[in-house]
Amino acid sequence: MQESTVIARSEEKSTPYAVEMRDIYKAWPGVVASNHVNLQVKKGEIHALVGENGAGKSTLMNILYGIVKPDSGEVLINGTPVHIAGPRDAIRLGIGMVHQHFMLIPPLTVAENIVLGSEPGGIGAAYDRKRAREDILALSARYGLPIDPDVRIEKLSVGQQQRVEILKMLYRGADILVMDEPTGVLTPQETDELFVVLRDLVKQGKTIIFITHKLREVLAVTDAITVLRRGQNVGELITKETNQREIARAMVGRDVLLRVEKTPANPGPVVLHVHELEAQSDRDLAILHKVSLDVHSGEILGIAGVEGNGQTELVEVLTGMRKPTGGQITLTAVKDGKAGREVDITTLGARGVRVAGMSHIPEDRRESGLVIAESIEDNSILGRHRWQQFSWRGLVLQLKHIAGWAQKLIKEFDVRTPSATAAMSTLSGGNQQKLIIARELGADPVVLIASQPTRGVDIGAIEFIHRQLIDQRDAGKAVLLISAELDEIRSLSDRIAVMYEGKIVDIVSPEASEEELGILMTGGHRDPQ
Repeated sequence: MQESTVIARSEEKSTPYAVEMRDIYKAWPGVVASNHVNLQVKKGEIHALVGENGAGKSTLMNILYGIVKPDSGEVLINGTPVHIAGPRDAIRLGIGMVHQHFMLIPPLTVAENIVLGSEPGGIGAAYDRKRAREDILALSARYGLPIDPDVRIEKLSVGQQQRVEILKMLYRGADILVMDEPTGVLTPQETDELFVVLRDLVKQGKTIIFITHKLREVLAVTDAITVLRRGQNVGELITKETNQREIARAMVGRDVLLRVEKTPANPGPVVLHVHELEAQSDRDLAILHKVSLDVHSGEILGIAGVEGNGQTELVEVLTGMRKPTGGQITLTAVKDGKAGREVDITTLGARGVRVAGMSHIPEDRRESGLVIAESIEDNSILGRHRWQQFSWRGLVLQLKHIAGWAQKLIKEFDVRTPSATAAMSTLSGGNQQKLIIARELGADPVVLIASQPTRGVDIGAIEFIHRQLIDQRDAGKAVLLISAELDEIRSLSDRIAVMYEGKIVDIVSPEASEEELGILMTGGHRDPQ
């Protein structure tokens, strides 16, 4: 019998819902993604759609946008039953969608991306660049989304690119806006700016469906909430009448620890030693300026900072993916609390760094952590396929050993998949992240670098990942944590190094206030004690 925590929402029969999805069913071999799901979104509201990874949120919205065809069920827009055979039908009905991974073409300008497929000038006529520019400037002014129509997408920050995606929807006349994990790659400042934009859009008559894992954001910006769990409705909540704990319980089916529980650290010898590290950016400009830090065994050192201040480049240098222009990196294994031989890994490269004992959870799992079209088995040994346990003399893969290894990781880390031979693309984002973490921890590293380890994953997976990081620390590993989530840095770290403009500006206790950290992250200085 389906568990339910449903709180009924009052129906206003005189006003049809902007979106109503009735009894939606969608299944693939071995997976029921939407199990007779219902969704009701009132006009002029911000409606949150929440649930664990794999709960069916994206599937439901892909059905609404015409990317996926349901096996059964009915969709109504403004009270009228509709047939949505593809995105063109959805756009014609006033539905727009900003996907978790932006659908922009980096070499093209803002204007060219926004009007692509709907260029002014008419069929057979030349593209009217001047009119496109004027239309976009008028649109951005109307909705309070200022942007330069002539700049290329590749020159924009992630927050600005998202602004372009929203304008692209509005240009096509969207009244119903679906936002899939819109804050997943935004800084806190960009997130606040987005919320202002969303509220303004609602004031101008738009309806927004907001998919997110971040419960604090749900409570901050939405009016109502639909909770999905394993493809079924388990909750319909009024935002102002609920709280994080109730939403989390509905999502996961049990009480969830919203704060990390850990004992005090017991740090040992220095494992990772970084001395005056320097590096160039992709534009051949200095990006790291004499960065020095130590990570001890049995501790988590967190790096806080507004994204774009050198954290990504620091991780790339440490993991051998970017060449340093100065400084030194050494790695020292610790056994029974005693330091072993120090190894200089400064110029070893990515493969040599892994062999020396470093594991890496990358910030972008699709770009750097997985081969998305390949199987779970293949991804479970990515970067380690030449290891003795997986190949004969580094030449012939031991397929039975690889299959057994993948099954072991799937079981121990609760990776939800119908088969180890399934493609990574069939897994939800959270389960993809679990597989990466399973692979990296399974290598029994000397030091673990965890970069944005919970980006884009649900609250249940976040709890699981946090526990794994604490367990690594308690097992005597050295953990370097990089996260844009200040709450995550403060709750997991034993010490916090703050980065600003490619430098470590201070190292503070996790007891430091959010205000104090914010001042350091923007180039200010702590008041002397």
